[in-house]
Amino acid sequence: MAITASAVKELREQTGAGMMACKDALKETNGDLEAAVDYLRKKGLAAAQKKQSRVAAEGAVATIVDGNNGVLVEVNCETDFVSKGDDFQNFAKSIGEWTLANKPSDINELKDSKSTESNELTLKCGEKVDIRRFVAVSADGVLGSYNHGGKIGVLVNLKSSDKGEKVQGLARDIAMHVAAASPKFLNASEIDEDYKQREAAIYKAQLLEEGKPENMIDKIIMGKLGKLAKEVCLMEQAFVKDPDMNIKKLIASVGSDIEVVAFHKLNLGEGIEKKEDNLADEVAKMTGKQ
Repeated sequence: MAITASAVKELREQTGAGMMACKDALKETNGDLEAAVDYLRKKGLAAAQKKQSRVAAEGAVATIVDGNNGVLVEVNCETDFVSKGDDFQNFAKSIGEWTLANKPSDINELKDSKSTESNELTLKCGEKVDIRRFVAVSADGVLGSYNHGGKIGVLVNLKSSDKGEKVQGLARDIAMHVAAASPKFLNASEIDEDYKQREAAIYKAQLLEEGKPENMIDKIIMGKLGKLAKEVCLMEQAFVKDPDMNIKKLIASVGSDIEVVAFHKLNLGEGIEKKEDNLADEVAKMTGKQ
């Protein structure tokens, strides 16, 4: 199958591998982006495990919190210029506030309820405006939130009988940590077998590529899997503000009855292929020289 330049670009942004390596990986995997990431990792040409998918669409993630209730809402547009404008920013915030107040059952209900406003903004700014997704949370004790410049939104649900200042601060710190460290699971018990097997296959391919003796590979893989929780589980990760302490110990230092029930994170544009504009082509079309 034909490999598009946009697919090569997206793979390169996700992995940091060279352009030709990305093109070869996509050919080997018949254009399957996720499989191509694994292929590059197996070859030792990518550090995808430690990299987060980069932003592939413009817009904003709004984070709205009222007491123990909060929402994250992603609203997209086509250009960075429009996303930074007051009209768009105010619209994204208003969608978050409406979502928090009205509790839509799903994204379709939210889109239908705000379709008139979306269409009006589309006509005003000249770009498609899309309310893409949302997360709504009601905390059992304390709700922590963090928003990184409208690009990342995080909510953390803490169950605790203590709702004082220290626990509030803890919730904010954990939300900030989630934004920076991108955990995939809450704790080790949530890591499913499919995920482990996929990582084990990647480890094996990497070790073979490095020339490790085959009779040692299984033992090395077991050791790597044993450390997996520290990399991908929130409770086991080293706290970004104090790497000598993991999140589990951080929580224990504040109170014994505090439990992280869940965390939620939205990355702006994650999974959306960004439209690439070609100025030369546009000029050629306008002048009739194409």
